[in-house]
Amino acid sequence: MSGGKEKLRIGWFSTGRDEAAIELLTTALNSIRSGELNLEIAFVFCNRELHESPHSDAFIELVKREGLTLITFSSAKFEPQLRKKGLSGDEEALKRWRRMYDEHVYELIKPFGVEISFLAGYMLILSDWMCERHTFLNLHPAIPGGPKGTWQDVIWQLIAQRADVAGAQIHIATPQLDEGPPVSFCKFSLRTENFIQLWNRLEEELRCISLEELREAYGESYPLFAEIRKHELAREMPLIVITLRMLADGMIELRGRDVFFEGKRCEGGVDLSEQVDLAVSELLRRDQEAHG
Repeated sequence: MSGGKEKLRIGWFSTGRDEAAIELLTTALNSIRSGELNLEIAFVFCNRELHESPHSDAFIELVKREGLTLITFSSAKFEPQLRKKGLSGDEEALKRWRRMYDEHVYELIKPFGVEISFLAGYMLILSDWMCERHTFLNLHPAIPGGPKGTWQDVIWQLIAQRADVAGAQIHIATPQLDEGPPVSFCKFSLRTENFIQLWNRLEEELRCISLEELREAYGESYPLFAEIRKHELAREMPLIVITLRMLADGMIELRGRDVFFEGKRCEGGVDLSEQVDLAVSELLRRDQEAHG
């Protein structure tokens, strides 16, 4: 709980493309209502408008229902010819389109005067121009220095590397995808008893089939893959909430692209593994109580 301290005002960016986008916003709002987060969401920006997708429609309806300020600006409808050219492989056209789109977005969010926005399932890559003018925080499903790419790519890379640990981080977004300065992270061991059995099964199967063939055959349902994802996913929401809480309470400070923890510079991000594990255990306990 946070006494009478002034609330941290942030922006919330989302494409609203799936259930996770709704869950992220709902969890943040519940944490604000309970007093856990001394935070105000000044606006929600969505790069889709109504009737572009059932998922984003549901997200937009949630934002309206919650009485939040909604800004929509369709990326699909903005300069469609230039966008199409960029998505067809013309990198210069894509860079130009991103810059033009972001200039419009910036004009829409500028009046709110917020310094930080959270990317909560925002599916566009930000332009250099935008990253220089506004601080964006992004969730990435790997620890600092870990694999880049989508969460699926990250997990298969961890498996290929026979990694000992996995986790998630919140970092400052830069135009270099998944490479911005880490703000916070959490990690967990991939060498517990349960994981060791799954690693052993993998090695047995790799005697007869390559990892690429195994990925093709099983995809996300492969047991080792699914177990890593389950543990990582369980930590994402607690990591987001705890990080936002520490930012709101001033324990974590962002000065440009430098991260400070309790007044001291923190180059590799703040390790919140212990706090996140406690939160995961508490959520599990509540869930077990709720289901008898």
